[in-house]
Amino acid sequence: MASENLTQTGQDFYLDILEQLRLDVSDIRVQVISHAELRLKQYTPYFPAGVFTKSAINLAAYLALRQFDLRHLQLRLAQAGLSSLGRAESSVLSTLDAVLDVLNRATNNSCNIEAKNPSENGFNRGHQLLEQHTIQLFGQHFQDKKGHVMVTLATDAAWDYELINALLNKGMTCARINCAHDNPNLWRAMIRNIRRAEAETGFNCRILMDLAGHKIRTGDIELGPAIYHLKVKRDEFGHCVTPGRLVLFDASVPDEALTQDQSGLFSIPVAHEFFKSLTEGSEIKFIDTRDKARTLIVEKVLSAHQWQVKCDKSSYIAAGCDLSLMQNGDELLSSQLGRFTGKPKKIMLFKGDQLLLTDHAILGAPAVCDDNGKPIKPAQIGCTLADAINKLKVGDPVWLDDGKIGAEVESISDQGALLKVTKVRSNGVSLLNDKGINFPETDLELSPLSKKDFQDLDFACTHADLIGFSFVESLADMECLMQELAARDAGDLPIIAKIETNRAVKNLPEIILGTIGRHSLGIMIARGDLAVELGSARLAEIQEELLWLCEAAHVPVIWATQVLESIAKKGTKSLAEFTDAAMAVRAECVMLNKGPYIVDALEALLNVMTRMEEHQYKKFPRLRALHW
Repeated sequence: MASENLTQTGQDFYLDILEQLRLDVSDIRVQVISHAELRLKQYTPYFPAGVFTKSAINLAAYLALRQFDLRHLQLRLAQAGLSSLGRAESSVLSTLDAVLDVLNRATNNSCNIEAKNPSENGFNRGHQLLEQHTIQLFGQHFQDKKGHVMVTLATDAAWDYELINALLNKGMTCARINCAHDNPNLWRAMIRNIRRAEAETGFNCRILMDLAGHKIRTGDIELGPAIYHLKVKRDEFGHCVTPGRLVLFDASVPDEALTQDQSGLFSIPVAHEFFKSLTEGSEIKFIDTRDKARTLIVEKVLSAHQWQVKCDKSSYIAAGCDLSLMQNGDELLSSQLGRFTGKPKKIMLFKGDQLLLTDHAILGAPAVCDDNGKPIKPAQIGCTLADAINKLKVGDPVWLDDGKIGAEVESISDQGALLKVTKVRSNGVSLLNDKGINFPETDLELSPLSKKDFQDLDFACTHADLIGFSFVESLADMECLMQELAARDAGDLPIIAKIETNRAVKNLPEIILGTIGRHSLGIMIARGDLAVELGSARLAEIQEELLWLCEAAHVPVIWATQVLESIAKKGTKSLAEFTDAAMAVRAECVMLNKGPYIVDALEALLNVMTRMEEHQYKKFPRLRALHW
């Protein structure tokens, strides 16, 4: 009898726990619906006939749910053997309803939730909507793969058809053309190669044209002396393995008549008569800047106006130096090397150094020091957006060169903003021209689109399948681009909003809620710029939150920046990068940046994605059978 009473007491205690859970989840559900409705009212003007899409309703519900700290409730739900709500992103109310339904039945509560059609409102409906939106953006998946891969095209994709063909055969389903580089003629050639490869391979490939936006960069730097260092590669015994090479071209020929040298060798002009006298195997004697006698050997003809030459000893060649064309040990002809520009001076920065940020019209220059090495004039660098300097305040952080150099504003003057370097590696960083500048806490009040963006849109609207929107920060920015697309009869062209600033992260809910339902949308997590704006540690947290938010909105995500970059650029493998690539499978699309080994990187990425798809979908681990 005592045992029966103890059993009954245990059952009553368990029922009390379930009843309290039922009350708590029911209360949360009521508040979620109330808060979601209040949020949605703000966006009524953006939805035709005032009807909100299922995706908008679910996102509003998710935002309302995440206002609560659910950690203790999650633990109690898990201990009761119920869903802990940890995977509720795609179907918030359906998940709450499923938990409540079980709790109502367990506690014999008469307050039953209205039965719903699982195909319309159930857990799977959110996944179906996300899959539908993904197909709308990127088309069908490659063969039996679940994820899409986007590849940023390098300039050589304009003439290297075999590269494009290989990328499509390996699994590229979207090609990214960065409008910050190249020009419409090259873009047109890239697109022509993609369309040809589609026809020949039978694989589809969407084209994303990525607007450059207001990319703020460092300006030009003063040039050093016109001296070129011709380097040779030697083995451990000091023997020349690879000679130094350069190109000599006929100075009398206009630039447009010269064949583009795809070898990337440095080119120097020589006088017409001297050039005409060159033949394969000719020897050219000269004295380098160190008074060392050197010989150039004419190696092969590149075109009617270009010869490739080599030297088996390291040389410092000065513009205008004397040349002697030799024949049988005698001087056949003398001349002078043509003029070329020197390299930009090196601006080395260390922690504690000062850097003057100026208008881009002022050339950058290294610091000027006295005889004791003490700076008497700080280093300076121009900013391509001079108006940004006027927005800065003392104490504002500034990051340069993709976050390699951290600084803060020390003072403002007519000359510019004087920065103090606060974060840089211990051996310093050499600051170059055309490097990115970030102002994470300064409102620059920029227009959503630059002058170049308007021009590039004219091209993109007739050639692209997707438009990449760089540095979007608000719903007003989205409105601007949508209006420009409509004005070009391209109102149905999907937009990929690139989230790359702190302000964009804060405004992402309004960007999505004000856009979905009336314009096809994707989100790119631009982790490079975000890491600069937020810091690497904060980025690790934020990229997770962005994935959850977009899943709740059923908006496809592109995971971008530095994915398998070591393979793409150097052909080497990094364990950390493979782990990062494995995480990327939770996005609908993964982006690879350009590099000489891009086909290898694509193959490696798809290998990782295929394996991870067996184990993971979003936050949901799949318990595939393991065989040990």
